[in-house]
Amino acid sequence: MYLKAVTANRLRDGRVVYLSETGGWSQALEESRLARDEDELKGLMDEAELGVLRNEVVAPYAIDVVQQTDGYVTTRCREEIRSTGPSRRTDAA
Repeated sequence: MYLKAVTANRLRDGRVVYLSETGGWSQALEESRLARDEDELKGLMDEAELGVLRNEVVAPYAIDVVQQTDGYVTTRCREEIRSTGPSRRTDAA
């Protein structure tokens, strides 16, 4: 099944965020508004670009997601790393 979410980084603090059902940005993937076809995805990307113009987020792009029994998950390792934080020890720097 075709499911896409839109992700970006919030300008205020650099956090990974997702375009949400409410039209804002959320740190929770499960609150994402999902596109089920190309037309819906275009609408989401247009809305995400408004977030860029309002200086809320930077570099929005679409990601693939799949539905599981406990919610939605990303399909790529890169997105999993982005959503969970740094992949290196922050206490060793």
